[in-house]
Amino acid sequence: MREEPNGMWTHDEAARYLGIQPQTLYYMNYKGNGPKSYKVGKYRRYRRRDIDAWLEANSSER
Repeated sequence: MREEPNGMWTHDEAARYLGIQPQTLYYMNYKGNGPKSYKVGKYRRYRRRDIDAWLEANSSER
């Protein structure tokens, strides 16, 4: 997966990194329980460090 020069990923790239469908990520954003995203123009962008932090905060050890 490529890292943009400004460190931002598109919605599809973020979903691919998470291993989920883009539509699932849209729904998570709609519900307010997905990783932090940024509005850039009319699009949502994601930083890998925010996704990793969200994964860490929402993972459960068994």
